[in-house]
Amino acid sequence: MSFDLSVISHKNIILAVTGGIAAYKSAILVRRLKDAGFNVRVVMTQGAQAFITPLTFQALSGNPVHTELLDPEAEAGMGHIELARWADLLLVAPASCDTLAKFAAGLADDLLSTLYLATNAPVWIAPAMNQQMWAAKATQRNLATLIEDGVHVIIPDAGSQACGDVGLGRMPEPEDLARQVTEYFHKAQRAIAEKFGMLAGKQVTITAGPTREAIDPVRYISNHSTGKMGFALAAACYAAGANVTLIAGPVSLDTPNGVQRKNVSSAVQMLNESMQMLKQGCDIFIATAAVADYRVAQVAEHKIKKAGDELNVALIKNPDIVATIAEQEKRPFMVGFAAETRNIEEYAAGKLVAKKLDMIACNDVSRADIGFASDENAMTVFFAEHYHLDKRDLDKASKQEIAQQLVEAIHDALHHDPAAEDDF
Repeated sequence: MSFDLSVISHKNIILAVTGGIAAYKSAILVRRLKDAGFNVRVVMTQGAQAFITPLTFQALSGNPVHTELLDPEAEAGMGHIELARWADLLLVAPASCDTLAKFAAGLADDLLSTLYLATNAPVWIAPAMNQQMWAAKATQRNLATLIEDGVHVIIPDAGSQACGDVGLGRMPEPEDLARQVTEYFHKAQRAIAEKFGMLAGKQVTITAGPTREAIDPVRYISNHSTGKMGFALAAACYAAGANVTLIAGPVSLDTPNGVQRKNVSSAVQMLNESMQMLKQGCDIFIATAAVADYRVAQVAEHKIKKAGDELNVALIKNPDIVATIAEQEKRPFMVGFAAETRNIEEYAAGKLVAKKLDMIACNDVSRADIGFASDENAMTVFFAEHYHLDKRDLDKASKQEIAQQLVEAIHDALHHDPAAEDDF
């Protein structure tokens, strides 16, 4: 599963490490959280320092490790208040039996217990302890209190323990914890986007990648499209609150988080899927796919054997997907793409009118730095005349950044469309 790193690139996590053999896993957890894009600061109890040194966490997090309640280097000596305000999430992993008891009782006799009371951030705990200590009535009573107080408890795994016992009490693996944290922030961001995003509640269909037109069972006609731009747009539309269906030609890309994907091969298959999405309800149709203009008139049933110096294959014109969708009675907002090698803007402006599009984005695929296989792009965007919007030049940037700018352009056009004023 892939994620939009921009959602979590500015999120701050305090990882609190308490006493227990599972503290070694916390070092790996810091690395996994950093890899995911989080800012991480580590708090250690005295017990934790008996198992692993603060220097290890400092090296992994890139930040000083906090161990003392009263920090003479902090503003007014109130380091715990500064930390409490900084955090977007307090994650205690491992959380010892003693820590659970302190939190449940509201004690504040060290940095971590004071931080727990001082923060407004969500608090997650990953208990790790002997299986009998986990099962003890006092521990379960403390957990019930914490859950009632709004703490998110990550149930420990079962298995062999350092003491030789077998049962519940093992801290989950760092990769699993990092994944849960990442998913939490994406779900929170999604809830906001669904309510306030630029495309909140819109049904978006995007075509992406090349098509393959069979010659025989082993050969086909295709092009160099990788689908990267379309997949980036799918992620950006989803992040803006839309419900996104991605109709993808044969590409080797991971499906963006939250996006429904339909795989196709030929232009006819892509058109059929596009028409199906139109029947189900489509507000915005974005045609980024590099659809083959022609297909073989008669596909050979078996592999064509090599014979002679020439092979003549009759081609017939493929359906124009974007023009077909634009001609429908209940047409969605239509966004086309023009990948050209010369007279870029002239061809794009003509395509905008000829195919009755609302918006078109054009780029020069002859450029080596922004071609089909590149991770970057640069585009010029044109709008249909009735939107009264000037063309926009999108300077060279990552395809993710270009996708976000295109979403903004779609949003602006929708808000300038007199026919859509009642919808906003």
